[in-house]
Amino acid sequence: MIQITNLYKSFGKNVILNNIHLSFERGKIYGIVGENGAGKTTLFKCIAGIETYKGEITSIYGILKEKLGFLQTESFFFSKITGREYLQLLCVARKIQENDFDAKNIFDLPLDHYATTYSTGMKKKLALTAILLQKNEFYILDEPFNGVDIQSNMIITEILHELKRLNKTVLISSHIFSTLSDTCDEIIVLKNGEITKIITKENFSTLEKEMKEFSMIDKISKLKLC
Repeated sequence: MIQITNLYKSFGKNVILNNIHLSFERGKIYGIVGENGAGKTTLFKCIAGIETYKGEITSIYGILKEKLGFLQTESFFFSKITGREYLQLLCVARKIQENDFDAKNIFDLPLDHYATTYSTGMKKKLALTAILLQKNEFYILDEPFNGVDIQSNMIITEILHELKRLNKTVLISSHIFSTLSDTCDEIIVLKNGEITKIITKENFSTLEKEMKEFSMIDKISKLKLC
């Protein structure tokens, strides 16, 4: 279990996250939704220990970052590292003995090419494969479906179901509501750095309707298209 208590983050006078209280249980998938700038990525970075913050984040895993796989929107790759070397590097970081990367290359990536030559979608699939090979207990996936082909999206969806079956904890953001609806147990709505509601699965359809009415009907009407 991961517990977040009174999390607060600001950059100067600009408050990004305010009074965040959340708990994440094992064997559950949690979705985070919110407009651009709502604070989703900053929240992820605070949990991952990349950003400093006020408040408290505790877990049953002790040092959380040692059991955490964080898929960022744009992962960093050294200029002269191949896909295979990247996988090996992240496995070594977790003291995982893995040599048969070809057998586990489920996205058919060109592992002997430099990772920086990969397309956006290929980079995302490489980074995802790497954190999965680390055998983490907690996963944060920031927009894992963006820039990825349809077949790979289907594979990622099934990976999420498998992680749930394996009793892992997953926190995921996506602008594609159907992917969250298909995989999540709860959806957390973040607005202006604060949690406005937490929706359970039986109420996902209501949330989707509310989001469509707000983001589509209201905003498009403002354009006054003729």
